[in-house]
Amino acid sequence: MHPTIHCLIIIGTCGFLAGAAEPVDRVEPYEAEAFAVPRSRIDDLVFGALREAGIQPARPCSDAVFVRRVFLDVIGALPEAAEARAFLTDKRPDKRAHLIDSLLERDGHVDYLAMKWYDLLRVKSEFPINLWPNAVQSYQRWIRESLAGNLPYDRMARELLTSNGSNFRVPQVNFMRAVQGDGPQPLAAATALTFMGSRIEGWPADRKAGLESVFSRVTFKTTAEWKEEIVCLDPAPMGSLEILLPDGTCRRVSPGSDPRAVFADWLLAPGNRWFARAGANRTWAWIFGRGIVHEPDDLRPDNPPSVPGLLEYLEREFAANGYDMRKLMRLILNSQVYQLSPVPRSEDRRALEMFASYPVRRLEAEVLLDALCRLTGTVEGYDSPIPEPFTYIPASARSVDLADGSITSSFLEMFGRSPRDTGCINERNNRITESQRLYLLNSSQIQGRIEKSWRIRNLVRSHRKNERGWVRAIYMAVLSRPPVYAEESEALDYALESKLPPKQAADDLVWALINSKEFLHRH
Repeated sequence: MHPTIHCLIIIGTCGFLAGAAEPVDRVEPYEAEAFAVPRSRIDDLVFGALREAGIQPARPCSDAVFVRRVFLDVIGALPEAAEARAFLTDKRPDKRAHLIDSLLERDGHVDYLAMKWYDLLRVKSEFPINLWPNAVQSYQRWIRESLAGNLPYDRMARELLTSNGSNFRVPQVNFMRAVQGDGPQPLAAATALTFMGSRIEGWPADRKAGLESVFSRVTFKTTAEWKEEIVCLDPAPMGSLEILLPDGTCRRVSPGSDPRAVFADWLLAPGNRWFARAGANRTWAWIFGRGIVHEPDDLRPDNPPSVPGLLEYLEREFAANGYDMRKLMRLILNSQVYQLSPVPRSEDRRALEMFASYPVRRLEAEVLLDALCRLTGTVEGYDSPIPEPFTYIPASARSVDLADGSITSSFLEMFGRSPRDTGCINERNNRITESQRLYLLNSSQIQGRIEKSWRIRNLVRSHRKNERGWVRAIYMAVLSRPPVYAEESEALDYALESKLPPKQAADDLVWALINSKEFLHRH
């Protein structure tokens, strides 16, 4: 197969991704006539703000768009063709809510959400993060088990902030170790970023010094075991300590007491908006690709929410529901705003930041690699500068499952996987680059994956002498939808006129589709 033969196939997909004028009719196959879910308070706030701004929202998304979108957003994986087909043929009026509920209960949701938390909590061995692989394994296992058990977010935060003990045996203390540098300054910066969505560098000097004093009594003691450290309060006798909290109030810490516990009591107290606000904004950003306050870890007075009242509503709901992360996600996913189509109907520059349509963005490196491996029935090899046995990865593992940021591959590095050095959300780079385009278009590795694919071979064999059958099957496998008439006609004309063997023609179609904007982006 010639590496560029697939460029001869005209794939009429996703023209809207580069921007679109207001369409007269529905854009097939991306838009629906009516919403499949009732209007919610989220929708009242967003649509009200859009109406006031004179911005027309997008139409509802189609079932084909929704099933692919919600699989990617909830479990970080494409639906199997059979799953997508079953959803598209399901006649239940509440099938979208049922699908959301089922996906939130899958192990895949825990794995994908854990990946986001690993980025945030800097789960990575060695430079520049101060964790040894033993500690990384302990840390990531606790994070994943907490998410699997739906541990309330406030409890999770309290344990990360106040735990003491061995970084090998008390996983939570690794929050204090997974920072660059020593002393109160990096601990205060990591705490503000993680739990307050704020960058401490921009704080007034007295507030910054006040949060740093919270960690002034934390010390790290080595043991006889290689790289083990005990995180604890400094045992040296000390007097009382007065700390200035981020809201300007003061607290006196008695001798022998832990200032971190005093800070946690303040942070997690009912009515303190910092914590719930940051958590709700980050969850929204994980689903939509941008926060109501953007960047989502840059909350400050001069960076207001893009939709008035929306963040306040979500933070109240989050706190009222006991900081249940799944309930918050379910609330957002069942909104009409989430289920808007990706086809914009306004050229107003504010439309994107006000969520007038679903924000289109490229798949994360791990999600894209997993999609390519599953489509082609192949596996990826990973490497790390850290020696075995801590870096052994089973062949069946997804890239999303990689807990240690030091374990990687050339693909993941090329496509912008987060280095997990700071915990900032913008460490992950989802922009398409020229090297990525060339790799997907011309790489012998991509060619080899497709040519050797037993999955593509089986699709063709199951539709012997029926080009229309395998064309439709490939569209379902790659794009989670059947082709529209023009797409099917182009693919069939190519398969017949090229006189290639069916497997080779099918390979060309797959290669063309994985280079389409529709495949490379969540929409």
